[in-house]
Amino acid sequence: MKALRQLLRQKRLDINPSDRVKFAKQLLSQLQKIANFENDQKVALYLPNNGEINPKYIENFLKNQGISTYLPILDDKSLNFAKIGENFRKNRFGIKEPISTDIINADQLDILFMPLVGFDKDKNRIGMGGGFYDRTLAFKKQQKMAKNPKLIGLAFDCQQVEQLEVQEWDVPLDVIITPSQIL
Repeated sequence: MKALRQLLRQKRLDINPSDRVKFAKQLLSQLQKIANFENDQKVALYLPNNGEINPKYIENFLKNQGISTYLPILDDKSLNFAKIGENFRKNRFGIKEPISTDIINADQLDILFMPLVGFDKDKNRIGMGGGFYDRTLAFKKQQKMAKNPKLIGLAFDCQQVEQLEVQEWDVPLDVIITPSQIL
């Protein structure tokens, strides 16, 4: 799994800057095909790190719709979500997090857009290897009826693999969106 993760991270990093912008815009177009957002929804995004596809066009779209947007913040070995504001600080991995007093848990979100390193046709994902999202979302496996948040993975097409080895703690996604497809 480590070798696959490294290979996919490199593929992601190899995408040139102009294609990155084009693909990020295509991601929004794909999302708009299935989107049904409401004003009172709480939606979490992420700030791109290590070559991840940039959700900034999705973020701008959500802001224009008046939807509350959040970013993940580290809470020991899992994540909480802070409302996006003007002030940020870097966490222990050097990733910017909002400084906010409006902090919620994952089960309070309606939609969670997640970065990933790789995915397969069955909507399984591998991340960076820290297990933060899987620990944060473990309640979704325990409570089969937990519909929120809806988990949407965002990725480049080159990150798709035939099949991933699934672990018992892995939380599958509801949807995966790439510049060219919706799974």
